[in-house]
Amino acid sequence: MERSHYETTSSDISSPNSPFPEKGTAKTVLSIECLKSSPNSDGNTTGGDLLHTGDIVEEIQLGSMTLTSPFKGGKHAIQKILQSSFKQKETSITVRVRRGGGQSVQMDAFIVVNEQLLGRRQYILRAKSDLNYAVGFVDRTESECLNLQVSRTERMVNDLEKTQIHEGYVPYPWERRMEEMLTIPNSSSFFSILLLPKASTKDGTRYNDLEDTLARAHAWFYASFESGAPISFVNIQTESLLTKISGDTASSTVNAGSLSDLSNLANTSLYGFEDYHGVDIGVVRAVRLWFSPMAGEIPIEIKIKSHDTKLGFAISRTEEGFIYISSVIRDDNDVPSARSGLTHLYNLAISAARLLVVSRVSNMKVLPWMVSQTGAIRCFDTFSLSQKLSLHRRTKVPIALHVFLWDRALISARHRFGASSGRGRMEEIDRDEKCEFRETNELPHGEASGSGSGSGSESSAEMLERDTAGEFSFRFHEFQLNSNWV
Repeated sequence: MERSHYETTSSDISSPNSPFPEKGTAKTVLSIECLKSSPNSDGNTTGGDLLHTGDIVEEIQLGSMTLTSPFKGGKHAIQKILQSSFKQKETSITVRVRRGGGQSVQMDAFIVVNEQLLGRRQYILRAKSDLNYAVGFVDRTESECLNLQVSRTERMVNDLEKTQIHEGYVPYPWERRMEEMLTIPNSSSFFSILLLPKASTKDGTRYNDLEDTLARAHAWFYASFESGAPISFVNIQTESLLTKISGDTASSTVNAGSLSDLSNLANTSLYGFEDYHGVDIGVVRAVRLWFSPMAGEIPIEIKIKSHDTKLGFAISRTEEGFIYISSVIRDDNDVPSARSGLTHLYNLAISAARLLVVSRVSNMKVLPWMVSQTGAIRCFDTFSLSQKLSLHRRTKVPIALHVFLWDRALISARHRFGASSGRGRMEEIDRDEKCEFRETNELPHGEASGSGSGSGSESSAEMLERDTAGEFSFRFHEFQLNSNWV
C-alpha cells in the first residue's frame, strides 16, 4: 500500500495533552540519518517530502505490513525486516516521522543495498521523489534527536545570514545594440542645455544664486514647449565647473575651506577654496536641463534632381534657439520638400499645433546647448544653415535631416520608410492619410525663403549683427517675410 508523497500535521507541543513533549527523554527511539543528498534536495532543508537527520520514526509500511513505534529490537530488527522484504522484491516502503513542534512528515522510498559498505550488507532507503537522496535508520535517544533538529535549524539560520548574492561582469553587445535599437545609430535622443549662473555685476565678480539659474531653466523649458517645440522633460541637475578665480571674485565668493562652511553652499552659484599651492579655485554651479522629443526623432532624406532650382521650404529659429521648418511650397509636388515627404510632415505638424523642429543636419545636432553668464543662448544660426542647404542643392548632394516627432503613432510610419541604419525616405509615408490641417499661411507660388529658394543671401534680406550679450552669441534678424509665412 502506497500513500501520498507528502503529509504533515501540526499540534501544540507545549500542551499538556501533546503526545510529543517539548523536552526529549532518555529513552531510545528509532531515528533517521541522512546518508546522501543532492543539490536539488539539500539534507539541511526542512521542506518537501524528505526525511532528515534527527527525525523520530513513528510508522513504517511495507506492503500490507505496518510497524509502529516503539520498534522492538531497534535498528537491527528493522534491518532484518528490510532484508526480508528486499529478497521478496517488496522494495516499496513508506516511513512516517515526527519532529519538534508536533510536525509529522512521511516519505515514500525504495529499499536498496548500501554499496559503500563493503563486506557488510546494509539496507537503506532512496526517496522516490529524488533517487539521489538516501537515508538510513539509527538508534538514538529522544533528547539527541530533538537536539539535532534544533541544531539543524540554527545551522540553516546561520547559512541564511552568511549566504551572499554574488555579482560580476557579463559581456554585452553594445555595438550591435546601439546600431539596432537607436533611431540614429550610435547616438542618443537625449539632449541637454547647460545654463551658467547669470552675472549680477558688470565686472563678473558676483553671480545670481542657484535658485535664479533653476528658475531660468524652468522658464526656458516652458517657453520652448509653449512655442510649439515637441519636447518632454527628462531631468534637471546641478553641474560643478572648476575655474581659476582671483581678486574681487575670490574675495566675494563663499569659502568652502572647512566643513562648517558647507551649510552656506546650499543656494550658492559660485564658491571657492584654496588648493595646496595657494591658488584660489572657484566652483561654478551650473544647471543642466535634460529633454527629449515627445515621440522620438525621424530621419528625412531629401534627394536633389538636376532640374531643381529650389528646395521648397524655409527655416527659422525660435527665441529659445530651436531651428524649425517655418513654411513649405504647397502647390508644387515636384520640389524636393514634397518628394521627400517633408511637406506632408509639415502639414501634420501644423494640424497638431506643433513646430517641425530640425534636430540634426547630416547627423550633426543643431539644437540649443548652452546659456552664457550674460543670459545669451548659444545655438545655431539660420543664415549659415541656409547657405549649407543651398550648397547641397547646387552640388546635388542629398540632404539628411532629423526632426522631432510629437505623436508616437507616426513611429509606425517610420518603420515603413526607415531602414535599421536610421536613413529612410519620408516619401513612403502614406500620403493618403486623412488629416485635417489649416490651409492658412500658404506660400505663394514662386516665393521661397533663403533655403527654400536655394539662392542663399541673393533672394532674402538676412542681417547679422554682433550681440553684446556674449562673445559667441549672435542675434540673427530672420528673413524679412510677409504675413503669409508661418
